[in-house]
Amino acid sequence: MKNSKIIFDKIAKLFEQGLITSKDLTTEIITILKSKRDEIVFKMKLTSKDEFDVLSRRVENLESNLEKLKSLKKKKTKRAKRS
Repeated sequence: MKNSKIIFDKIAKLFEQGLITSKDLTTEIITILKSKRDEIVFKMKLTSKDEFDVLSRRVENLESNLEKLKSLKKKKTKRAKRS
C-alpha cells in the first residue's frame, strides 16, 4: 500500500508539472503572437480602436463647430445706411 501511495504521488506531481508547463507554454505563445501583431500594426502605421474613436469624435466636433459658424455667418446681414 505504501508503494502504491508513493507511485500515485509521483504520478500526481508529473501531471501537475505538465499542466503548469502547458499553461506557461500557451501564455508564452499568446504573448509572442500579440507582439508580432503589434509589430505589423506599427509597420503599417495603423491606429488602434481607441485612437480611431478619439479622432472621429474630434472630427465630429470640428464639423459641428463649422456648421455653427456657417449658420452665424448667414444670419448676420449688413443693413444699408439711410441717407
